[in-house]
Amino acid sequence: MDAAARALGEPTRRAILRLVRDEEQTVSAIASNFGVSRPAISQHLRVLQDAELVTVRSEGTRRYYRARPEGLGELRAWLDEFWSSSLHNLKIEVERQQWNDRKASAGADKADRRNKGKKETKKGKSS
Repeated sequence: MDAAARALGEPTRRAILRLVRDEEQTVSAIASNFGVSRPAISQHLRVLQDAELVTVRSEGTRRYYRARPEGLGELRAWLDEFWSSSLHNLKIEVERQQWNDRKASAGADKADRRNKGKKETKKGKSS
């Protein structure tokens, strides 16, 4: 997980991962999308490969790279823990607020009924 997080901490690597997400590409094809040298892209690909975020397939002298989505599994599970926890806390807070709103509304309705009863009693006494 740490290797994947470190690898994704660099914007160029994230962009490379997006490029090879849906189809495999050669280093040259990937490099053509960036203003850096082919060896620099190869270094980025090596980091992504070491983090198990891409796979490599050799065909003759060409190497084809493709994203390996399951490489993000552990990192995603770790991030999901925070998201799930945050959603659970939000749910509790919303339910607490709804309960307080209902309680306040019920108290106001009760007070309105009491005040209405007092007014009717006063009307009856003054007639």
